[in-house]
Amino acid sequence: MYLGPPIDDPEILASLSSELTHLLRRANGYVAYNGGLHVRGACHDPKWHSLRSAWLGPAALHRLFPVLSSSDIPFGEDALGHQFIIRDGVVHRLDAEVGELESLAVDLADFDAAARSDPVEYLRLQPLERFRAEGGSLEPGQLLSVYPPYVFQESASNVSLRAIPASDRIAFLAHLAASIRDLPDGARVSMPPLPPSAV
Repeated sequence: MYLGPPIDDPEILASLSSELTHLLRRANGYVAYNGGLHVRGACHDPKWHSLRSAWLGPAALHRLFPVLSSSDIPFGEDALGHQFIIRDGVVHRLDAEVGELESLAVDLADFDAAARSDPVEYLRLQPLERFRAEGGSLEPGQLLSVYPPYVFQESASNVSLRAIPASDRIAFLAHLAASIRDLPDGARVSMPPLPPSAV
């Protein structure tokens, strides 16, 4: 669906595992499965595709989500903006709605194999499948806005799905996760506002 531009940030490759470096030398990141998986590239632009921006930039993911550290490598994300992180050679999934990190207990090669084998189930792409069935599509640089967020009980009845810029979605998720971090299960809260681009 989208292949990243030629590598123009070779310096960052020196900080990556041989596995990830080899992947990025073959294809400098990509968007696959109709927007269901975005693997970032060793490039400065576009910003939404830049591994350096997501890892080391002013809006780096570890600055937005306290559960992450600066040594975690945010190599990819799913259609909803949940992040895939390499920590000590193991792929983890950041549930960006709540800011919690879960080990997937696989390395990058096994993660790739599992995603290829059954992307909808492994990457949890059912919302994207519904969005596409309703005539929607994700362009490169967009993520799927889900409102109300799945963490809210109200989402069980129905959710609105929209394609919005990736930066807006990630900012919204970081704000949401920070807002509910210390709340007990079942707490009553006001619904956070939609990102401006989703209105």
